Parts: sequence; structure tokens; C-alpha cells
Amino acid sequence: MQKRKRFMIGMVIFSVILTSFSFYFYQVFYGSNILIEKQPEVVVIDRDDNFDSLRNTLYDNAIVDEILSFSFVAKALGYQDNVKPGVYLLEPNMNNLEAVRRLRAGDQIPVDITFNNVRFKEDLVEKISATTGIDETEFLDLLNNNEYLSTLGFNKETIMAMFIPNTYEVYWTISPKALFDRMKKEYEKFWTSSRKEKATALGMTPVEVSTLAAIVQDEMYIPSESPTIAGLYINRIKANMLLQADPTVKFALGDFTIQRVLIADTRIDSPYNTYKYRGLPPGPINLPTIASLDAVLNYEKHDYIYMCAREDFSGYHRFAKDLTQHNKNARLLHKALNDRKIFR
Repeated sequence: MQKRKRFMIGMVIFSVILTSFSFYFYQVFYGSNILIEKQPEVVVIDRDDNFDSLRNTLYDNAIVDEILSFSFVAKALGYQDNVKPGVYLLEPNMNNLEAVRRLRAGDQIPVDITFNNVRFKEDLVEKISATTGIDETEFLDLLNNNEYLSTLGFNKETIMAMFIPNTYEVYWTISPKALFDRMKKEYEKFWTSSRKEKATALGMTPVEVSTLAAIVQDEMYIPSESPTIAGLYINRIKANMLLQADPTVKFALGDFTIQRVLIADTRIDSPYNTYKYRGLPPGPINLPTIASLDAVLNYEKHDYIYMCAREDFSGYHRFAKDLTQHNKNARLLHKALNDRKIFR
């Protein structure tokens, strides 16, 4: 009888312990441990992060409530030695098992890269690396690597034409070369048969259209004038005239703060100086927008070959068909610049 009693007590104790452990392990794996209550939380795991740094980030940012249980599940699922970089979304009231499984699977969410208002390669690198894990030095090196760029049909002067300004969805872990491949596909998608036909009608390649569009974009303040400005430069090209585009001089000088291009500036010996060298420069002086590209392809047909900014600083231009009228327009602008003491 005594043995039976002790046995029953032992079974009760064992059942209590088993129940307690079962409940504990259930809570560890399935209990809500993610403190996010309303909106999903984005977690960025860098390439040099390990489990310790990730765990600290989750705890310090109040994303994980009980860090020991999270670590236990991570170890049980082999995640501690298998941390994958990327951008992840943790949702309200997730449990440890759900969170660790998502992170362990590398189930990333895409990120958006947007690049516009870009002039130099360094600007492009900065915008792209800001929202991805791309190494800036590696990406910039590729932008200047003629051997690699030739496989894409470009060189270090023309490569900027391949990047069509827009917003693109990629994964944070995308490699520089994978991004180049993606941009080449987007470039080919942009250059439809219709756009190519219009470029051919102009006697230009897509890269040359981009190069001219970049000049038009820098000359333009009022978007509605873009096709007119494009038509003016096309007229000069057809007449075998120097383009004499001030933005190309500023690019050659590396100074876009200049408000007044001087005669001395136009003497700089650079292939980008269209006051000195005939035809288009070696490549785009910025990343022309889709609107600027289409402005060239759909240029306005007219007889203008000269222009200068209006003296009222409205952003509009005065266009002229001959040098006599242009000189009159230019004198109005020069007087306005002098009155405002703008000499550079």
C-alpha cells in the first residue's frame, strides 16, 4: 500500500513537472515574443552581422521581449550559425518559431532604389547604396571598368546612359554585377522598337540620345521647353555647328555652381567642352529623365539655332533663328546679370 502511494505521488509530481516543462517549451516556441503590436517592423541584417549583434539589435530596439527564449529557439533550429543578411519583415504578435523560421529561410522583402537628379557616378553610387547592401567602392570600380562594361555594350563614359532614372524593386543583398544586369534589362525594356526607330530617324544611337537629353535637361528649367531646346540642338547638329552648351563646360570644369559661363571657361581643353569640340560629348553629363529622353525623341521642329535665358530669371528662354537676334537677347541677359552683380 505504501509503495503504491509513493508511486502515485511520484506520478503526480512527474505529471506536474512534465506539464510545466511542456507549457514552458510551448511558450518558448509558440508564445508571442515579438513586441510589435500594430505595424510590421523592418529588420535589416547587415553582411557583417552575426547572431550576437542581431540579438542585441532586436532587444535594444524592443522588437523581441524575452531574448533568452528567442536565442533558445534560434539554437534549436540551427539559426545561430546561419544568419543571412537582408531586409526582413517581422509582424505583430509573431512567436519565436515564426520569427526564427522567417529569418533562417532568408525570406527577405524587396527594397526600392530610386535614382534621379544624378550627375556624377559618385552620386549614383550613393543613392543606390543608401537602400541596399551594395559596397560603394566595388560598385564605383565597376562603373569605371571598361573591360567589364564592354560586356554590357558600354564604356566608362557612356555607362550612365544605361541607368534609366526610375524606382526599382530589388533585394537588399543584390550584388553590384546583378544590379548592372538588372539595369541592362530595364534599359532594353525602355528602348522599345518605337523609341529605337525615332532615334534612328535622328541618326543617333540610344546612347547618343541619352547624351543629348542630358544636355537638354541641364539647359531646361521649364519642362514644356524641353522639346524646343532639343530641336535647337538637333538643328545645330544637322548644320554641323558647335553645340556651345554651357552645361558641358560646367561639367568639364566640375563646377555646377557657376551661374555665368565666361569666355575663359569655354577654352578649357576637354572632350566635354562643346564650345571647343564639335558634336556630342563622349557621354551623358547627368542621368537624363525619361521625360528628357522622350523630349529628344519627340523634339519640336523649328528653325531656332540660338537661345539664352530670359532676363527676368523666370526660367524661360529666348530663342533666335539668327545671330543678330541672339545678340540682342544676350545683351538683355548680360545687363540683368550685371544689375544683380552675378559675375560668376
